[in-house]
Amino acid sequence: MTTEFNQLSLDPELVQVVAELEYVNPTKVQAQVIPLMLEGRDVIAQSETGSGKTAAFALPMLQNLERGCKPRKVQALVLTPTRELAIQVAEAIARYGRHLQVEVMAVYGGQQYATSKARLKRGMDIIVGTPGRLQDLMRQGILELDGVRTLVLDEADEMLSMGFIEDIENILSQTPVERQTTLFSATISRTVRGLADKYMRDPQSVTIEHKQMTVATTEQRYYLVNEEDKLAALTRLIEVEEMGATLIFTRTRAGSARLANELVQRGVTAEALNGDLAQEARMHVMNRFRSGQLKVLVATDVAARGLDIEDISHVINYDLPNDPEAYVHRIGRTGRAGKDGVAITLVTPRERYVLNRIEGFTKHKIDQAQLPTEAQVYAHREERLVHKLTTWLERDRSKRELEIVNELVAQGQDPLKVAAAALKMARSGENQRPVEKIGEPVLVKRSRERGPRDRSERPAGKGKSARKPTAIRSSRSSITSVEEGMVRLSLERGRVHGVRPGEVVGTIASCANIPGSAIGKIFIEDQHTLLDVQEEYISRVLGHTGAYSFRDQANVAIRRA
Repeated sequence: MTTEFNQLSLDPELVQVVAELEYVNPTKVQAQVIPLMLEGRDVIAQSETGSGKTAAFALPMLQNLERGCKPRKVQALVLTPTRELAIQVAEAIARYGRHLQVEVMAVYGGQQYATSKARLKRGMDIIVGTPGRLQDLMRQGILELDGVRTLVLDEADEMLSMGFIEDIENILSQTPVERQTTLFSATISRTVRGLADKYMRDPQSVTIEHKQMTVATTEQRYYLVNEEDKLAALTRLIEVEEMGATLIFTRTRAGSARLANELVQRGVTAEALNGDLAQEARMHVMNRFRSGQLKVLVATDVAARGLDIEDISHVINYDLPNDPEAYVHRIGRTGRAGKDGVAITLVTPRERYVLNRIEGFTKHKIDQAQLPTEAQVYAHREERLVHKLTTWLERDRSKRELEIVNELVAQGQDPLKVAAAALKMARSGENQRPVEKIGEPVLVKRSRERGPRDRSERPAGKGKSARKPTAIRSSRSSITSVEEGMVRLSLERGRVHGVRPGEVVGTIASCANIPGSAIGKIFIEDQHTLLDVQEEYISRVLGHTGAYSFRDQANVAIRRA
């Protein structure tokens, strides 16, 4: 028997809004979680990204709000691992609650404290935020949580792997004991279970089966390239591969915008889809992609959630996800409705161990392929030119152009040379986009192929307990030595400021949107902190310098040591 939203005991205003959004039948997680939350029960939901979990907790959360409270107090709190997800969830809750006159706010690192303070002073019903920034607002007395009735931990496993455990526990301890708590996690690790046992009351478990691991009609292959050659490799593939609508994934918002801009400069119709876009702008981009006006859409995992387009021919992992489930979810967007699809992944030598994890998770061997050579790209350009010329000759719609040719021949010009000159002019744009050189992949030592060696580098995989970072206090020689593949950075906060290793990992990983495992050794000195970061992530970390917040200090700088 099919369940519909109007059978879930939701208020009429909420049923109306889901109808306006053209939702008919709730997803499995929505059908199970909504009734439990409406009953006031605590819930542990194991559900993957894209299962509709935001609506699963947002709708009952909105219904359980006390309306008309003066002054407004924060009644519901949602914790998320990243700013992108905080923005997306806040926008979704505001959309679901648009007939209820609720005030919803996203808080995350990089925001101006004055803005947050002013909005909170006016009163908020629901706050969605990252643990680090929530802690900062609480310490400054800007945010009070004594009125919280509903608390949601979204992507709990990801937050814990980023080192947020202490922040989360501190936030939970500042909320009323009798609150309702709902926890969503792709996997229920020992650490996640321990958190639930400590802070939840008789939680009801909801487990949604994973989707099919791989799509049978999807061809999967990867190309081994150096990090600095990714753009050149991608450009060659787009030129030579017969691609329809193409979805390209990057790790970060900034990366998606940067890549889309680079592709446009190379003659590719592309736009970025990320958390910076307002809903109206997002819909405009999506409509252009659906209608074929855009060939390429560059997106982050967070921004692509809820994306449902049937005719995507290629999915390209420009940045390889650390999470195998994210890989499965990405490639599931091609090869739909019985159509063939292609999933292409660019893999750097240091990421081969991640590829191995994905293959183990999906139980599917991903074949390595060779990039098109310069000669093949040039040959393809000529084939395309000849094909286009042949099409125009068959159409025979060049009457005025033929008159010009006859005039030139009458002046004594060779007709073959006239044709050659015309083709040269038609190809003039190619001079602006030469085929970029690509170096041979620089392979890393075999001992490192399985992944990082020490605490800080080893990925805290899904379903495994993330080891808590520890500050290393040892001899000066150990402090000055930097492991191969890592870069030493300096953070302008130290022991006298109360900085903790977990706070360093969590704040930087969240703000720069990098995996916590990319941060290596941490040395907390009196006035500053030294930390090692994997070389490939340095530009992202330094690109956010001045946006990091630690305790009561905003705009903290990070620079090369």
